Amino acid sequence: MQMFRYVKFMVLNRNAILVIAVIAGIIVGEHANSLKFLTFPALALTMTFSMTGMSLVQLRSEPHIYKPMLTGIALNYVAFSAVMLPLAYWLMPTKELFYGFVIIAATPPGVAIIPFSFILRGNVVYAIISVTGAFLGSILIAPLMVKLFAASSGINPTDLLFMTLQLVVAPLIVSRFLLWKPIKPLIEKIRGKVVDWGFAIIIFVAVGLNRQVLFSSPALLLSIAGILIVTIFGLGHYTNVVAKKLRISQDKRIPMVMLVGIKSSGFSVFTALTLFGKEAAIPSAVMAVVVLLYLIFLSIKSKAL
Repeated sequence: MQMFRYVKFMVLNRNAILVIAVIAGIIVGEHANSLKFLTFPALALTMTFSMTGMSLVQLRSEPHIYKPMLTGIALNYVAFSAVMLPLAYWLMPTKELFYGFVIIAATPPGVAIIPFSFILRGNVVYAIISVTGAFLGSILIAPLMVKLFAASSGINPTDLLFMTLQLVVAPLIVSRFLLWKPIKPLIEKIRGKVVDWGFAIIIFVAVGLNRQVLFSSPALLLSIAGILIVTIFGLGHYTNVVAKKLRISQDKRIPMVMLVGIKSSGFSVFTALTLFGKEAAIPSAVMAVVVLLYLIFLSIKSKAL
């Protein structure tokens, strides 16, 4: 019975699933290349199920939606990039690794911001509107950022535009059909597990393809983690301090501190792999772990209040 509970925890717990994916990528990562073809369908499925938690009805019912939408864009792209990209340009030894950070900067926010806003007693409506705004903004912002910071790579920004349409707009449209009343209860029941395991496949592939680099270059790994920790944890703290001084209510500050630091790791891993190769996916794989630590930190901090 004890063993059954342990296995159930490992299979159903979001944090445990991510840890398993990272460890598996390190230990048996030689099989990652054979599973690379699964990254696109896994991400498409993950994005689609994730977006069922986004209520577009809120966009119609809220009288002043533009402010939180623009706030989401400003925090998730402008503030995040202003801190992370200079550090990455200064510290990364290869252009592929820097391009990996460019993809992270261009990536839309993690949809986990919405459920965690509820868990941390934040303003969920504000989270939905600001995340939706940032997602819609990514359609134009992502190609522009790649053109601006990775023009010398030979990548056509329209490739990323097409990829964004596939992985943001298409899942958003399909997710509306999954909210059909007869199937909505089933979707809500399995949504978390589909997202967790789809995400796990993507992280396993990214870690597995780069396991030799992770083993042979601990200093590089520390540099990447350091950039992301400074950006995510540091920006989150600074955003909270500034928002507090601007007298923004605590329930709105909660999604704001996540918007400024939490990106869709699955999207960034797949996009970096597709556009720039496996080395460029290393920062995104590391980011998945840092984001997990940040969410755990916010959960502990919330309980301590």
